[in-house]
Amino acid sequence: MAEKHTIDSRLGRFVETSVGGETVRAFVPPPLPPNPPIDILPLLPHLTSAERALGRLDGITTILPRQELFLYMYVRKEAVLSSQIEGTQSTLTDLLRFETDAKAGQPVDDVREVSNYVDAMMYGLERLDDLPLSLRLIREMHARLLESGRGGTKNPGEFRRSQNWIGGSRPGNALFVPPPVNEVDNCLEAFEVFMHEDRSQLPALIKAGLLHVQFETIHPFLDGNGRIGRLLVTLYLCVHGVLKRPLLYLSLYLKSNRSDYYRLLQEVREQGAWEAWLEFFLQGITETANQAFDASTRIVELFKEDRELITAQSDRAGSALRLHDLLQQHPFLTAGQLVEQTGLTMPTVNAALADLERLGIVEEVTGRKRGRVFGYRRYLVILNEGTDPLSA
Repeated sequence: MAEKHTIDSRLGRFVETSVGGETVRAFVPPPLPPNPPIDILPLLPHLTSAERALGRLDGITTILPRQELFLYMYVRKEAVLSSQIEGTQSTLTDLLRFETDAKAGQPVDDVREVSNYVDAMMYGLERLDDLPLSLRLIREMHARLLESGRGGTKNPGEFRRSQNWIGGSRPGNALFVPPPVNEVDNCLEAFEVFMHEDRSQLPALIKAGLLHVQFETIHPFLDGNGRIGRLLVTLYLCVHGVLKRPLLYLSLYLKSNRSDYYRLLQEVREQGAWEAWLEFFLQGITETANQAFDASTRIVELFKEDRELITAQSDRAGSALRLHDLLQQHPFLTAGQLVEQTGLTMPTVNAALADLERLGIVEEVTGRKRGRVFGYRRYLVILNEGTDPLSA
C-alpha cells in the first residue's frame, strides 16, 4: 500500500472547471522534480550515448569552415519541422525561396509562420547574452513567434487567461485539458524555480527532458506551446554548456515518432511514467545529434568536392567559385542577387551560372525566362532530408 502512495505522489490532481457551459476535469501537474526521484541507473546507458553524440556534434562545429552557415541552415530546418508538427505544409524549400523573395509553393501565411519561428529562435539565442532563461524570455520569444499571420489574435507574448485543451473539438471531448487559469501562475512559478535549482543534482539532459514535458502539460499559451516547448530544450542545453552551438533540434525525431511522443507525454500525466519518457527523450537526443553530425560532414565534403570540380572543369573558375561561395550561404539565388552581391557583371554571372549548371551543381527551379532562380541542388537534397510535410 505504501508503494502505491509513493508512486501516486508523482501524479498531479484533477480539478473541475467550467468551460463554455461544460464542466471538465483539468489536470494540474505536481512541481518538479518528480517524487519519488527519477531512477537514473537504468537511464545511464542512454544518458552516456546522448552525451557522447552531443560531444561529437560539438566537436565538428569547431572544425566547420563556417559555423554561422550551419547554424543558419539548421535553425531554418528546425523551424520548418516544428511548424509542420503544428499543421503547416511549408517545406524548407518554401522558406528559403520566400527569404530569397522568389515566392513559390505554399500560402504566404504558412511560410510566414515558419519565418516567425526562425525569428523567435534567433531572438531567444541572442537574448541569452543579457537575460537568463526565464518566463520573461519565454514570453518575449512567444511574442515574436505569433507576431503576424494566424497567431496574431492568440495573445502573443501573454500567458493565457482562458481555458485551452488538446485534441477534440471542445473541452468535453478533449484528449487532455491543461491546468485552469487560476492554477497557471503557480504552475509556471514552480516551473521557473526548477529551471534554476541545483539541489536535485540532476544532469542537464535529464532536466531538459523534464522541463519539456512540464511546459507541454501546463500549456501556458493559447497557441505556439509546442514550438516554444521544443525550442526550450535547445536553449536549456546551451545555457548549461551541454551544447556550445545550438545545432540540436528534436522536431524531426518527434515528427517521425509522434504517436510514441504523445503517448509518453500522456503516460507521464496519468501514471507518473517519467523514466519511459526520459529513455525516449535521450534516444531522440542521440539520434538527432548523430544525424546532425552526419549531415554536417556530408555538407563539408560536398562543398570541397564541388570546389575541386569547378577548379578542374570550369572555363570561368574564378567567377564560378565566387558564385559557389554565395550559394553555400543562400542555396536559392537569382542572377540579379548574384550580380549585386559579387560585383560581377550580368554577362559574367550568367556565363558562370551556365558553367555551374553544366557541372550539375546548380539548377534553375522556376522554368521561367525572366526572374530565374537557381538552386544548389545536392546541398538542398541534404538539407531537405525529413522535411516533407506530414500526411494528414
